[in-house]
Amino acid sequence: HEACRLNSHEVLEEDKRLKLPPNWEAKKARLEWELQVQEKKKECAARGEDYERVKLLGISAEDADRWERRRKKKNPDLGFSDYAAAQLRQYQRLTRQIKPDLEQYERLKEQYGEALYPTSDSLLHGTHVPSKDGVDRMVADLEKQIEKREKYSRRRPYNDDADIDYINERNAKFNQKAERFYGKYTAEIKQNLERGTAV
Repeated sequence: HEACRLNSHEVLEEDKRLKLPPNWEAKKARLEWELQVQEKKKECAARGEDYERVKLLGISAEDADRWERRRKKKNPDLGFSDYAAAQLRQYQRLTRQIKPDLEQYERLKEQYGEALYPTSDSLLHGTHVPSKDGVDRMVADLEKQIEKREKYSRRRPYNDDADIDYINERNAKFNQKAERFYGKYTAEIKQNLERGTAV
C-alpha cells in the first residue's frame, strides 16, 4: 500500500514537471542569481562600498578574460552579407545619431493638438515646413555621408615601384594569382634569374 502511494506521488510530481515550460530550470536559476545579486548590492550599500568594484575584486583574471571574449562574440561586426542587412545597419547607425528636439516637439503638440498625429483622413501635404536648423543638420549629415562614401573605395592603388612582369591588364591579374598561389615555391628561382646565377 505504501509503495502504491509513493508511486502515485511520483507520478503527480512528474506530471507537474512535464507541464512546466522547457526552460523552467534555466529561468529558475536566473531568478535565484538575480536575487543573490540584489542581496549583495544591498549589503554593499549598507557598508558604503561600490558593488561593481566588490564584484570585480571577486572575479579571477581568466574569468574576466573569458567573459570579455564572450561579450565581444555577441555583437560581432558581420561585415557585408547582403544589401538589405547593410542598409539596416546604416539606418540603425544614422538613427542612433539623431538627437530629438523635445522643446520643438512640445511646441508643435500645443500648436496642432491631435492633428500632429495623422490618421487616414488627415491631409498633411504642404502643412509642414521644416526649420532652417533641421535642414542645415540634414545637409551636413548628407555631406558627411558623401565624404565618407568617397573615401571608401575598393580600387587597389597602383604601385609605380613594382616590377612590370605583364603585357596587359589581364596578364597582370593572372600573374598576381600565380604569385599568390605559387610565389613561395618560385621565390628562389626568381632570385636566381634576377642575379643571373640560374642553372
